[in-house]
Amino acid sequence: MPAASNETFPVELTAGAGCARFASRVIRGLDPLAKSPAWMQERLRRAGLRPISAAVDVTNYVMLELGQPMHAYDLRELAGGIVVRRARAGETLKLLDGREIAMDETVLVIADSDKVLGLAGIMGGDHSGIGDDTTDVLLEVAFFLPDAVAGRGRRYGLVTDASQRFERGVDPTLQERAIERATALLCACAGGTPGPTRLAELTGEMPQPATVRLRPERARRVIGANIDDAAIASMLTGLGMKLDRSDSAWRVTPPTWRFDIVIEEDLIEEIARTHGFDRIPETVQPARQPIPAVTETRIHGDAAADRLVQRGYFEAITYSFIEPGQHDLFAPGTPSLTLSNPISAELATMRASLWPGLAAALASNQRRQQPRVRLFEVGSKFIVARDDGALQEVPVIAGIAAGSAVPEQWGAPKTAVDFFDVRADIEALLRATGASSEFRFLPGQHPALHPGQTAEVRRGEKHAGWIGRLHPDVERRLDLTYSAIVFELELAVAMAASVPHFHEVSRFPAVRRDLAIVVEEAVPVQKLLDCVQHAAGTVLRDTTVFDIYRGAGIENGRKSVAIGLNLQDVSRTLTDEETDAIVARVVSDLERECSATIRDR
Repeated sequence: MPAASNETFPVELTAGAGCARFASRVIRGLDPLAKSPAWMQERLRRAGLRPISAAVDVTNYVMLELGQPMHAYDLRELAGGIVVRRARAGETLKLLDGREIAMDETVLVIADSDKVLGLAGIMGGDHSGIGDDTTDVLLEVAFFLPDAVAGRGRRYGLVTDASQRFERGVDPTLQERAIERATALLCACAGGTPGPTRLAELTGEMPQPATVRLRPERARRVIGANIDDAAIASMLTGLGMKLDRSDSAWRVTPPTWRFDIVIEEDLIEEIARTHGFDRIPETVQPARQPIPAVTETRIHGDAAADRLVQRGYFEAITYSFIEPGQHDLFAPGTPSLTLSNPISAELATMRASLWPGLAAALASNQRRQQPRVRLFEVGSKFIVARDDGALQEVPVIAGIAAGSAVPEQWGAPKTAVDFFDVRADIEALLRATGASSEFRFLPGQHPALHPGQTAEVRRGEKHAGWIGRLHPDVERRLDLTYSAIVFELELAVAMAASVPHFHEVSRFPAVRRDLAIVVEEAVPVQKLLDCVQHAAGTVLRDTTVFDIYRGAGIENGRKSVAIGLNLQDVSRTLTDEETDAIVARVVSDLERECSATIRDR
């Protein structure tokens, strides 16, 4: 639209600030009561934008129409001239939504000689808006480099239409067209006298057109269609691209609005899209089918999952990143891995355990009145070393159980699941390794688990995992209805399998002997079983703990543990004398190692 006055407004671009082009235009004498036409308001509403005033509606409409964000300033609020610069440390800005933010040197701002007017490419400030009595405006259409805008809005919780477009890229030559279009629409709606367009530009910071190498033969091979060179050239020129053709490789210069064309594959995609995906013939390509190695030395995660499903568990899939407070709840005092650009503040830390996600899933189920919940997950936890900060990704299988021990039925009383129910599930899982005798459940301490109801799972001398009831403070923080039992096993240690070996089945009868042993309350039953195994030797087939008694006849602070010993030899039937000698050796070792006595001796 031709200028009707000579008035312009001073604009200064600071080198290196991230703004390479800035078009502006003064328009005076607008009707402040004018409204945008009904057709424009309806199109804005259908695009999800609320009509406000003629000036604001026009800038929003041009942004949607051309993809170029723009802004209109009230001339009465501007002092001196416009300057695009980096914010100063500690500088503050009150945004259009009423919030006041503090900025630093990494933030690009638009300011005048007295104050900051807005976050460049994101949102205007309180002094940059259009009022109900505004008659004189300054239209601004700028090109901001994506790197100068990306991430700045999310830092302050702002995701605007303008920031999304500038982060993805805007045509660097579109500013004059956009301001002319906006001027024509605004003057048609509200009248006014426009001045000339003033263009400030830093030529050295303007993005240069990229030349992309294209090999037509490779394009045909990748697409799988026989498209001749003339058709390819026609498609690309029809998309606004310039071609420098040679025999084997072409040099293609995309138009300014196709800033997404960077590599050869981008051009091949455009050729395939323009040619038509439905016109690409289906071909069967020969491919080798490598046979993966199948090892008997490790239980696959899927096999472990199947075992838990058979025990009544359901598989869950949760996020690998959690709220920082959840990390402090389940792994207090341990270093965490914080994401530099998280999806949200609630998902800002990589999990050091699978328990937070499973506990959240349990709480969600209990809020929906699920009386019995069994969940497990196979995934990775992320451990940060205390000394050097090295990151270790550890594959684990974890589970959580709450509610009744068995589904409600007439044949069994309703009892809550306890530590030993879940331990039985773990033992069933570990039996798949063929080396269940190598595992020990030892009393332990874990900050997220209940003292006295926690055990460390060890395989020989190696740590394999944890099992226990959630700490009451954790249950209270999570607002759980029922107490929950959790476990976590490291796959590399817990799921390493023993290669099967042949063992002869004895043809001779087994001998069963039962011992009732009185020991101190603090002596773990596992210590008793280890002592029995060591003393009995190779003829011991298995042991069974079938009773633990406390009460009349037993001193306070002591307990009676009844253990059944199954003895069997593969070469002969054990005599009573041999059996009595083995039992005597077991009793002697128990007295020496565990200070045990035989009950009722």
